[in-house]
This record gives sequence, structure tokens and C-alpha cells, in this order.
Amino acid sequence: MRKKLHLRYWIAFGFLALLLMIFIVWNINFGSIEISVREIMEILFLGKGEDTALNIIWEIRLPRILAAIILGGALSVSGFLLQTFFGNPIASPFVLGISSGAKLVVSLVMIFLLGKSMVASSAVLILAAFVGSMISMGFVLLVAKKVKQMSALIISGIMIGYICSAVTDFVITFADDSNIVNLHNWSMGSFSSMNWENVRMMAVVTAVTVLMVFLMSKPISAYQLGEGYAQNMGVNIKLFRVALILLSSILSACVTAFAGPISFVGIAVPHLVKSLLKTARPLLVIPACFLGGAVFCLFCDLIARTAFAPTELSISSVTAVFGAPVVIYIMIRRKRSA
Repeated sequence: MRKKLHLRYWIAFGFLALLLMIFIVWNINFGSIEISVREIMEILFLGKGEDTALNIIWEIRLPRILAAIILGGALSVSGFLLQTFFGNPIASPFVLGISSGAKLVVSLVMIFLLGKSMVASSAVLILAAFVGSMISMGFVLLVAKKVKQMSALIISGIMIGYICSAVTDFVITFADDSNIVNLHNWSMGSFSSMNWENVRMMAVVTAVTVLMVFLMSKPISAYQLGEGYAQNMGVNIKLFRVALILLSSILSACVTAFAGPISFVGIAVPHLVKSLLKTARPLLVIPACFLGGAVFCLFCDLIARTAFAPTELSISSVTAVFGAPVVIYIMIRRKRSA
């Protein structure tokens, strides 16, 4: 029995890794300007090629692909942490309004700096997004203390998200700057305009945070079985909850700072991963969530770029198309099992 389970896990991770490789190759190869596979190989492994093709691969497509992998994985793991914290399968940074809070503060900081003819660094964007995430999370936790039903908490989170989005849209609409078009694209969710500085910063922040989450696998596993059980196993519940909130907020902030709010990834991917693995063990689910989030976002970004080229869709619109049916399925399944 154990051998069968181990085989299933190996197959599941192998399947996710294979999909990841396929979508990486597909994203590098596919675009408004066609570049042959031979040219791509020469550019990637030999550093040779036509200047235009070299620039497109190294300065446009590769940073965008890596951003989709890193931020997709981060958002998925953040969703898993929030679902663990609230004990609800449809809790996520987007649904609870955490991403919208981060978007609001980042927008205010960007507009302020643009008005001073300054450009916000990656570190400033992440810090601003983290502050916004924590403010929204604070409101969500206050509501959580007042309401007993989880549905009321989810609705409150959605309302917080709407308020933050409305204020952000108002601020962006009346902002006076030539770069406001880029800001508007970012506020809708997009992996475009990524550069290597962004990729380095998000890689460091995400790697450190996800590693800390992975090291918390045992306490998370105990917490899934109930607070009483976790306390008996020696888990400091207050400290553990604070850690979950901080880590999920950092991951969510990192995503929002660079790509804007992205919907449904944090809900759909953890559920799909658990269904694939047939287990909720954090030791397996956390790395699988990261891989799954990377695959999901690469696939959606490919569609966003190419479906109506040269017009580009917002990544959030595409993730909603594929993620929303998963959420509906979760709600129907919970209703039947209730």
C-alpha cells in the first residue's frame, strides 16, 4: 500500500514537472515574432543569435516566464496557508481582499513617486504591498472575531476587496502621469514589463518564504487535525497563527507588487493539487502547490499573450475563466457532503 502511495506521489510530481517544462518551452517559442527552436537553443545555450531575437528571448520572454513561475507558485502556497488558517477551501488572498489592499497601497506609493519623477524599486513595491496586505488582513481578522459563520467572513473579505479596488480605480483615474497606462495594466493583473531586477528580488523573497513554510510542514499538519491536537503536540498556537498570517501576506504582497492582483490561483491550485495527490499532507502539498501554481500561471499567461494577439488580456481574466469553475465545484461538493 505504501509503495503504491509513493508511486502515486512520484507520478504526480513527475506529471507537474513535465507540464512545467512543456509550458516553459511553449512560452519561449510562442509570440508575436516567431523564433525557430534552433535559434532559441543557440541563444539559450551558446549566447549566439540575431540581436533582435537575442533581446526578445533574454530581455522579454525569459523574465516574464520566470516571473510567472515564481509568482504563480507563491500565490498558490499563500492560498494554501490561508485555507489552513481559516479552515475553508475557498479562502485566498484575492477572495479575502488581501490582494486588493496590497494593490491600493502600492498604487498610492507608485503614483506619489511618479509625481516626484521617481521610480519605485522592487523592495519598496514589496514593502508597500506587505503593508496593504497586513491592513486588509487586520480587517479580515477583526470580522472573523465578530462572525461565526465562515460564509459571512468570505463575504466580508469580498466587500473589503471591492472597497479597496474602487478606491484604487478612483486614484488611478485621476492620476496625472504619462506612465498611468502601465499602472492601469498592472492594476488589472499582468506579467508584462518584467525585468531581471524584478525577477531577482521576487526569487529571493519567495524562496526564503516558501522554505520557511516548508519547514513548518509538521506544525501545519498537526493544526489541520485541530487546535487541541496541535497544542498537545507542542505547537504554540498563537505564534503559529502569527507565522501563517505573516508568511501568507509576504507571498501575496510579492505577487501583487510585481504582477497586480491575480484571481482564483490561490483557491483552485491547492484544491487541484490535493485531488491529484489524494492527500493533504503539507510535506507533499506545499511543493506540489508551488509547481501547480507555476504551471497554471504559465498556461494562463500563454493564453493571455496569444489568444487575441497583438492585444493582451489581463492575466486575472484568464485565471478567472479556468479557476472559477473549480471554486463552483468545491462549493457544490461541500453542499453535498454537508
